[in-house]
Amino acid sequence: MNMRIAYALLVAMLSAGSSALAVEPIAVITTVSNSLDTLSRDALNLIYLRKRQMDSEGNHWIPLNLPVTDSLRRSFSLSLFAILPEEHEDYWNVQYFNGISPPKVMASEEAVVRFVASTPGAIGYVRKQKVDDRVKVLLLIEFQIPK
Repeated sequence: MNMRIAYALLVAMLSAGSSALAVEPIAVITTVSNSLDTLSRDALNLIYLRKRQMDSEGNHWIPLNLPVTDSLRRSFSLSLFAILPEEHEDYWNVQYFNGISPPKVMASEEAVVRFVASTPGAIGYVRKQKVDDRVKVLLLIEFQIPK
């Protein structure tokens, strides 16, 4: 799907009040013990494209995604990359051929929180309302319609 079609689809869905895309803030989370307190969108982009492999403490970043059909994943992808998740397929095919695996896919937001809470270097995203004291928020992403 090209960017114009994705944009038109997004605008139509938001205008119709569709729940197909999440519009609440997205919290990017990591383990409480991570020394980072904030993270830029650019750094997050590099982590999720697997172009930045380690955090400042030398831990390997372990980025987590939700399933491709999850509305939060679709919002995250549109907001961070300006494309839908399935549009990354060619990118990940090339990366995989070069020995780089895509982010791990977790079944639910609770699974993301649990994995992040117990795994140094893990980074994921959940709806802001799902954040609790088991994890630390590095970045809040307000969903923006890509231009």
